[in-house]
Amino acid sequence: MKTYQASEIRNFAVVGHATSGKTMLCEAMLATAGEISRMGSIANGSTVSDYHPGEKLHQISIHATPLHLEWLGRKLNPIDTPGYMDFISEALVALQVGDFALVVVHALHGPALGTDTVWRYATNYGIPKILVVNGCDRENVDPEAMLAKLRAQYGPRVFPLTWPVNPGPGFNQELDVMRSEIVTYAKDGSGKYTEQAAEGSWKERVTQWHRELIEYTAEADDSLMEKFFEKGSLTEEELRAGEHTALQKQAFVPVFFTSAETNVGVARLLDFIAKYGSSPIDRMKVQANDADGNPVDVALTGEDPVLYVFKTTHEDQFGDLSLFRVYSGSVHVNMDLYNSDRKVNERIGQIYSLNGRNRSAVEVLNAGDIGAAVKLRDTHTGNTLCSPKRVVAIPKMVFPKPNVHMALKLKAKGEEDKLAAGLAALHDEDPTFHYHVDAALHQTVISGQGELHLQIVSERLKRRYRVDFDLAEPRIPYRETIRGRGESKYRHKKQTGGAGQFAEVWMRVEPLPRNTGVEFTESLTGQNVDRVFVPSVEKGVNSACVEGILAGYPVVDVKIDFYDGKMHPVDSKDIAFQIAGKEAFKESFRAARPCLLEPIYNVEVRIPEEFMGNVLGDLSSRRGRIQGMDSADGYQIVKAQVPQNELYLYSASLRSLTGGRGYHLEEFSHYDHLPADREAKVIAESKKHHEEEKNT
Repeated sequence: MKTYQASEIRNFAVVGHATSGKTMLCEAMLATAGEISRMGSIANGSTVSDYHPGEKLHQISIHATPLHLEWLGRKLNPIDTPGYMDFISEALVALQVGDFALVVVHALHGPALGTDTVWRYATNYGIPKILVVNGCDRENVDPEAMLAKLRAQYGPRVFPLTWPVNPGPGFNQELDVMRSEIVTYAKDGSGKYTEQAAEGSWKERVTQWHRELIEYTAEADDSLMEKFFEKGSLTEEELRAGEHTALQKQAFVPVFFTSAETNVGVARLLDFIAKYGSSPIDRMKVQANDADGNPVDVALTGEDPVLYVFKTTHEDQFGDLSLFRVYSGSVHVNMDLYNSDRKVNERIGQIYSLNGRNRSAVEVLNAGDIGAAVKLRDTHTGNTLCSPKRVVAIPKMVFPKPNVHMALKLKAKGEEDKLAAGLAALHDEDPTFHYHVDAALHQTVISGQGELHLQIVSERLKRRYRVDFDLAEPRIPYRETIRGRGESKYRHKKQTGGAGQFAEVWMRVEPLPRNTGVEFTESLTGQNVDRVFVPSVEKGVNSACVEGILAGYPVVDVKIDFYDGKMHPVDSKDIAFQIAGKEAFKESFRAARPCLLEPIYNVEVRIPEEFMGNVLGDLSSRRGRIQGMDSADGYQIVKAQVPQNELYLYSASLRSLTGGRGYHLEEFSHYDHLPADREAKVIAESKKHHEEEKNT
């Protein structure tokens, strides 16, 4: 394969809401460029980018998949991404390493939650956007209404560079605004076309649009603006010379109308990307940190190699792959680099350009290009590989926090090690997947961006690591505390014929402010109890705090005072005072108006305004407390505090309430008192659970 310079490379993320046709658009690009002989289909599982087992099974994109093709002497590196919010991290990494975003919108449904989300992220990353309205061969397509919708959502500078002449079934003609031509595409899916000058009403329309395009382009460049004012227009050469700058400054947001499945309109889109699309030169520098943590720039023109690993993945046939972008210097086969995050050396044994599972071996990749390395020893998603002579680290991406949680229950004992290895490996590949082992609840809890996300992760875990398990609702990590004061005097006496056991502990307890933990003190006076037994009593108290008293949950926010007691000169010993301390604490705790605390989460819900009533009512039914409301990007944002017990599978309920247009984030806030009517139920369920555990 030819080695490309930065100016010849176009890296872009193909993003948008689910089912907008991103994968088929990528398929049409590959077919048009001759990378594949014929287009595959999602139904048959034969597309280039959706090749993983889970993608074929569910007929959706799950992974960000790098592709490559050549067009007009340029190397185009599209990254096909999932549209479901469950896999938003895949779109984010593609946007991070892309130089612009190709935002795909369904011709009938228009922009949706996923579209708005990736648009917002692309804006935050400072990269330009190009819109593609896909599926113009569908019944009832209305380009005028779609353009109005896009402008309402993303601003008045959304501007069509192509326009469907005959939208609907049989769509194969479009108006090219820059060339003032009618383009007619072949109906065999090859992407080939013929051109003819626009005439009649189409000529009038394209003349007006052409004039607007000249004005937008002139606004982006001072020298062109001067020429525009002098002459009242720009020449075709001047217009084309200014298009790239206009795109970078988003003086206008280009819109292309296509039908990916019939490969109509894709060739003109490729033309625009190759000629005017962003290249790595448009982002000459990226921020990084040096070995001491000080901010430094990594320049595209630097000599020392700097690679950022934006994704690691495992393939059953080939093993582990590290997908990377070269931000400085060049990388070649058998190069030794330093992993600045893991503090280890890595050898780049083989380098590939990828088209799904198809690989093209390359000897060298220059700054700005995207590639993959095989079987790196200790490199993970978000790591930086660099020259040992200049150690730098590009900051890791901050991903959205999980909002769906499931408990994982092994069906067979003895598979804990396999499970632990699998969970760790999947987290390394997908940083939005989290897991933890809750020792207090005796559960392994997995967390992700949605139920579908956890379903896919579970399937991969079972398939790759051969472990069998069920998913269930996680237990809630309640806490036990007290509302008042209490005290007790407990005597432990045991005589077995030989050496006996004796200890008497007098104890007081009182509540502490929230989040202050457990405080053990002693205020002994006189010689009733030797101070050597104080640690024994504290050990017994700590044991009771861990085990729980009301319902088996840890005790928090209690002050314990061991103020007196009695001992025996022969029978008093460590174990006796441990037992007495534990039981004295239990008695004083029960006398101090014990209660349960439940975890409360901060929840932020983003919804269209028409669903506000339904969502607020639902939050109220979940014992939610509304903290505030705001609006941004055409969405209403509701902030509330909701008990964790009411949030199980909330994302599914929210999708149902909002027709798939609602999304929420959640984060632990604090513990608060569980209502008394619910407390009795929780205690009963906990006792039942402990009995079942004893019997298994």
